[in-house]
Amino acid sequence: MTSVPICDFVQANEGVATEETEVYFVCCGKSICGGCVYSCVESGSTGTCPFCKSERSGKTDEEIVEDLMKRVEANDAVAIYLLAQDYYHGQNGLHQDEEKAKELYAKAAGLGLSVAHHGLGNIYHKGGNLKKAMFHYEAAAMLGNEVARFNLACSEYDSGNRERAVKHCMIAASSGSDQAMNALLGDFELGLVSRNAINSTLTAYNNLCAEMRSEARDAFIRFTISRNGGR
Repeated sequence: MTSVPICDFVQANEGVATEETEVYFVCCGKSICGGCVYSCVESGSTGTCPFCKSERSGKTDEEIVEDLMKRVEANDAVAIYLLAQDYYHGQNGLHQDEEKAKELYAKAAGLGLSVAHHGLGNIYHKGGNLKKAMFHYEAAAMLGNEVARFNLACSEYDSGNRERAVKHCMIAASSGSDQAMNALLGDFELGLVSRNAINSTLTAYNNLCAEMRSEARDAFIRFTISRNGGR
């Protein structure tokens, strides 16, 4: 491994590390791997849910939100988080409402959803309440959210706590964060991380990415990237 530039290893797995590969079906509240969705499409099964077979295509914003509200009323943490996202970004026909989004994020976070804690962390960070932001980033990180863990690393860097920042980065990278892995590359070049430490972290990063890969999932990722206009 030492003969190959670290950035080459990271870039080789960038797609699987950065693209969302889980698809949530609001009709029945189930999730499925994006690779499985791609396989369903390839087999000719399009426009319907692979679980309950309900029609998914051609729905208006109002119908999408109506379906989402049914899952919210069932106390579905993912649905609550997605509704929070809609309010936060002002999408699917809903007006942008940060306070409503915060309320919904908090409800989903209370149900143990790591991305909801991360969403709250971002809101508080943007608003300058770093204490509350760090609380939610830490909660998300403890639930396995590698993006929140990297945010903690950035906070420690900003505070001058390089050693703690590197530790957070190593944990985040080992959990699949390409941002953390690239940050560690910079730390290595500055002499802040040993070659043995970065090799072991890089091995964990690539092993995790390898476990997530399949031909169908890679095809789904390529499709997602092309649909979004590439990088």
